[in-house]
Amino acid sequence: MSPEGASKRDGMASHDFDCIVIGAGIQGSFTAYHLAKKKKKTLLLEQFVLPHSRGSSHGQTRIIRKTYEEDFYVHMMEESYQLWSQLEAEAGVQLHRWALLRTALFEWAGGAGLLVLGPEKASSFQDLKRTMEQNHLPNMILRPKEFSQHIPNMNLANGEGAIVDMSAGVLYADRALRAVQGVFQSLGGEIKDREKVVGITPGTVVTVTTGSGAYRAKSLVITAGPWANTLLSLVGLKLPLQVLKINVCYWKEKIPGTYSLASRFPSFIQLGFEGAESEIYGLPSNEYPGLMKVCYHSGSPTDPDERDRQTERKDITLLSSYIARRLPGLETVPAVVESCMYTVTPDHNFILDSHPSHNNIVIGAGFSGQICRCSPTALLKFALTHVDTQLHTQTLAQPFRSAAGRALGHRLHVGHQRGSRLFPGMGFHLLLKSPCSPNYTCHGFKFGPVVGKVLSELSLGQMPSYDLSPFRIQRFQTPVLSKL
Repeated sequence: MSPEGASKRDGMASHDFDCIVIGAGIQGSFTAYHLAKKKKKTLLLEQFVLPHSRGSSHGQTRIIRKTYEEDFYVHMMEESYQLWSQLEAEAGVQLHRWALLRTALFEWAGGAGLLVLGPEKASSFQDLKRTMEQNHLPNMILRPKEFSQHIPNMNLANGEGAIVDMSAGVLYADRALRAVQGVFQSLGGEIKDREKVVGITPGTVVTVTTGSGAYRAKSLVITAGPWANTLLSLVGLKLPLQVLKINVCYWKEKIPGTYSLASRFPSFIQLGFEGAESEIYGLPSNEYPGLMKVCYHSGSPTDPDERDRQTERKDITLLSSYIARRLPGLETVPAVVESCMYTVTPDHNFILDSHPSHNNIVIGAGFSGQICRCSPTALLKFALTHVDTQLHTQTLAQPFRSAAGRALGHRLHVGHQRGSRLFPGMGFHLLLKSPCSPNYTCHGFKFGPVVGKVLSELSLGQMPSYDLSPFRIQRFQTPVLSKL
């Protein structure tokens, strides 16, 4: 049935909806999907022509994993895995490749899994092991003598440890975004691209104005990625978000197939590389034949409307050094450099909340992880720039139930969550890790299914499925810029 037919059936004008979602990235698309599954008439607005590569949800692959230092992310990912599989069944298309643990011995199926490398005695590496133990996540420690046998064509530095997250895999990002949008439309949802929002009028019914017209809804969800504050300024709000341009680099294999999925080479995350304030990560060659993606998980501040004016390449120099020392089967000059944008908060956690003055305007933002992961000075500078230190301290509770798991066999190791520390003098809990030890980053794409579920619940005034204490706007000073 056409959207017009559905509107007449429901007794609603063609521009009237139960909910409008602004931003058709993975978070917004899943929010719209969940609303449509709840029989809500939903409009998904996107400022660019779909598909596009201007935001944070494009690209062919993402690492997907359950291993995080924060327990609440682990539990969110448990449900996210289930919802990804559900979408895969609904869309009839393969969206991921998991690692399959066939025995207690080290074995990948399909070239998936996540290898984590780092200084063995560093707190970041030890904390990761403890997290796995607490949450019963299948993994395996690789001893130095075994490393080259199981991970050929990669060098382990002296004093480094290696652990394999057997629950991790590769998510096909572009394919996944198309799938969730397709299922949303099959449920009666409406997508309008090339509709840049120029006005938002709050009220019992929210009016959203674009260059093409005005739309009305009982609730509004803003998931605009790098443009979040641009949209929020229309409703008198500014959040402590910083937009970073990321260089996404692909490196040519000297011998094609050396680091491919077919050869069962894993995705990896490198902690604590000399000279790197953040981690380095890589995915096996798959997107472009003969090219492996190896990137630095940080970038340079940018204006999202002028992304490519930022031409900083220090990260590429660092990556070239890393590849020369650790991945000898790759050329040391990138064959392809693409761009992506991250949107980060001072404490690296998401924002999932309602507008402080308008309960029917819901905000999802800050999904790209941390800024300057091992530099407390940089974190303080960023926080002081954006946050009023007089804000009353908001306790970040330890939410959720314990994860259930099964016993694993010989030499499978696990760990527990490390507690966070308060940043002295700040008016909110800034989750700092040990000085000069990079965090295990969090990129929001893989969380899309569960984030969309939570945002849909908030937009309908329902009790959210998770304790949102770590994600509330209240942890920041959020001045209302104008009375609307």
